Amino acid sequence: MGYIEDLRALIGHRPVIFVGAVVIILDEENHILLQQRTYPNGVWGLPGGLMELAESTEDTARREVLEETGLTVNDLQLINVYSGPDHFAVAQNGDEFYVVTVAYYTKNTEGNIRADETESIQLKYFAPDQFPDKMVGSHRKMLEDFLSKIYRSL
Repeated sequence: MGYIEDLRALIGHRPVIFVGAVVIILDEENHILLQQRTYPNGVWGLPGGLMELAESTEDTARREVLEETGLTVNDLQLINVYSGPDHFAVAQNGDEFYVVTVAYYTKNTEGNIRADETESIQLKYFAPDQFPDKMVGSHRKMLEDFLSKIYRSL
C-alpha cells in the first residue's frame, strides 16, 4: 500500500489535505497534452497526481508524468499553486479531501508517449481552442491561467 492508502486505513473518510502536482506539456506546435482519465468517467485532465512521502512537488510531477504518459520531464516551470475551498472533493468511495496543487509547464520531454491503461483511456495533444468539454474543473482553471499569463510569450 502507498501513503494515501495507509493514511485512509487510519482515518477513514474524514477530510484530509493532500499535495499534488500537474504538468502542462507542450509539443513543438504548442499544443497541450491532455489525458482522458479512466476515473472519473472519461473526464479529460492534465497528467499529474498526489505526492508520496519524501517527494518534492517537482519529483511528484516528474513521477506522475512518467507513470501516466511514458514521458520523462527534463525541466519544469512553475505556473501557480492552487488551494482553498474550490479544491475540495469527495471521491466515489466517500473519501473527502482538499488538494493543494502545484501546476507546472514544460516543453522539454523525452521518450515515447504511451497511456497507462490503469489510469488513462487515451492521451492526446490539443490546440488551446479545441479542448474537450468534459474536463476536470480545476485543470480547466489552471489551463486558463496558463493560456492568459504564459502561453502568449512562448
